Amino acid sequence: MYMSLEYNLVHRVNMGDILKRSAKRFPNKIAIIEEERRISYRELNNMVNKVARGFQSIGLNKGDRLSLISSNSIEFMLVYFACAKAGITIVPINTSLLANEIEYIIRDSESKAVAVEKQFLDLIRTNETIDSLKEIILIDEDPNSRHEAASKRLHHWNSLWETKDDREVYCEVLDRDLMQCLYTSGTTSDPKGVMSSHTAVYFNTLGTAYDLKFTEQDVSIAMLPMYHVAQLNAISTPVFLAGGTTVVMKKFDPEQLMTIIENEKATQIFGLPMMYRTLLDHPKRPEYNLTSLRLCVYAMAPMPEYDLRRAHEEFQCDFALLFGQTEMAPVATVFRPEHQLIKSGAVGTPAVNVEVGIMDQNGELLSEQEIGEIVYRSPQTMEGYLNDIQKTEEAFAHGWFHSGDYGYFDEDSILWFADRKKDMVKTGGVNVASIEVERAIFQHPNVQNVAVIGLPHEHWTEALTAFVVSKDQEEIVEEEIIQLCKQQLGGYKVPKKVITLKEFPMTSSGKIQKHKLRSDFANIYEKVNK
Repeated sequence: MYMSLEYNLVHRVNMGDILKRSAKRFPNKIAIIEEERRISYRELNNMVNKVARGFQSIGLNKGDRLSLISSNSIEFMLVYFACAKAGITIVPINTSLLANEIEYIIRDSESKAVAVEKQFLDLIRTNETIDSLKEIILIDEDPNSRHEAASKRLHHWNSLWETKDDREVYCEVLDRDLMQCLYTSGTTSDPKGVMSSHTAVYFNTLGTAYDLKFTEQDVSIAMLPMYHVAQLNAISTPVFLAGGTTVVMKKFDPEQLMTIIENEKATQIFGLPMMYRTLLDHPKRPEYNLTSLRLCVYAMAPMPEYDLRRAHEEFQCDFALLFGQTEMAPVATVFRPEHQLIKSGAVGTPAVNVEVGIMDQNGELLSEQEIGEIVYRSPQTMEGYLNDIQKTEEAFAHGWFHSGDYGYFDEDSILWFADRKKDMVKTGGVNVASIEVERAIFQHPNVQNVAVIGLPHEHWTEALTAFVVSKDQEEIVEEEIIQLCKQQLGGYKVPKKVITLKEFPMTSSGKIQKHKLRSDFANIYEKVNK
């Protein structure tokens, strides 16, 4: 065993080594900031080693799984890197889930422990029936008080790790040992556990740091949820690898964000398109100095061209879109700064460690301009779906990972996203990409957000239906939207109905839950049908 560990340590791939190496390169540099707390790389690495030993002291060993229920915090990253060093698989959980949904993930992942913020403790303290769950760790205790334990298994944060040795924690970690298991949103079924290895997450981290040109000079603001792979592995871990500084925000607040950018001289932010629009429209925007920004990253969806041009003019910095999915850890393509204004609406070129293809239903790769399913090959690809061999085999058919997205390459080898496979609308026997119609509707000056779906219809099979949220919260005249679409789209792509909503059902990562719209409005054409 000693020789095996000794051999493994020479060339192992372990996400925890990112922090150890940055601490050697930049020991006194500030690694992470949260409100008044400022922690250097040396201090952060030492704390992580203590936490890893604390986990080991309560019986957590290599290969065990630990669920984490936490909002953005320094403690989140301590748990994350400590799990990596100890060979424990981390299972970050969406904090907006209900108790039964959280129980499903803990049970399905067979987590041995849960690290949880006090505000979420009630969501798990009744889960005494989960056989695998042995330990509960309260990660934000008040040092002057003690929370009543749900059982003898509850451990208080400070007492778990503060007295432990801060020397490096070493264990044998093979390249494809699991680093993390993140659960997809489960919009059509129970969420699936996406198993990603240390190698996959490390390659993504290294590649994204290269693609976005992160250096030790960068100051990045983490305002999207860290439990989501986009913030965690597309931005946060690459910043730590580069030796930059991460400023933690609990959630997006436009004025607080602008204050932090000005005070900390932030160089990089990562947000959703709607967040950038909120900043652009904020009445106090001119009061803040944001000239330190060099790069604004966005994800989840292309930014409407009008907003993108406004943002370039206002912020005077580069913009980049990251496109991918949890199964790719997550970055598959990068829509780079040089393409933003000449290829508006595209999703970019392959990330440095990713090969991208377009495939038909028979497993044949297609040529430029041909629409098919986007497929990937990369060491970043997941190991598979936890407890679901059939879905794993389907995802890896024909020797490629199948994304479930439709798209195509243009004449310049730039990838364009057409639609999610499940969001393509077949109306009157013809396929329509909802995103194409959404782009047209976004050009209406009063549209804040839009979603296009197909709903059951006797004549059309699926009637193309647009849902909009207005900027002024007033109803948008349906005919205005229809005429706008008629000016830009073929007749079969024009919505049959336009419905104004006060707000959309959203996931915590900012995606519109189209399945809920389909369910809630499934019967709106019944009278027409009759």
